[in-house]
Amino acid sequence: MTFDELLTKVKKTAENLDVSNTDFLAVQVNITGKEKGVFYVEVKDHKINVKPYEYHDRNCAITMNLPDFNKLLDGKLDPVLAFTMGKLKVDGDVGKALEFSKLLK
Repeated sequence: MTFDELLTKVKKTAENLDVSNTDFLAVQVNITGKEKGVFYVEVKDHKINVKPYEYHDRNCAITMNLPDFNKLLDGKLDPVLAFTMGKLKVDGDVGKALEFSKLLK
């Protein structure tokens, strides 16, 4: 899977997420490894946006390699387990990162 394919998958996943109970959440996702890239997911006014840019006024940034983030999206990798194993790094508000992971489920 390429970074562009992952971004397309995240956008499709975002279309089906229920963000009606989320007022604001801004998470930057840093993908590391051979297929690296950056995108952000923003929930604002109960609408979700996914854009391939850095987001400087974010709640947190998470960093993962592409295969692990793909497993996270597919529900095959628990975010808390990934964090404790060092596969997922959080810079900023860990609570917001957890809120983000709950949105993906």
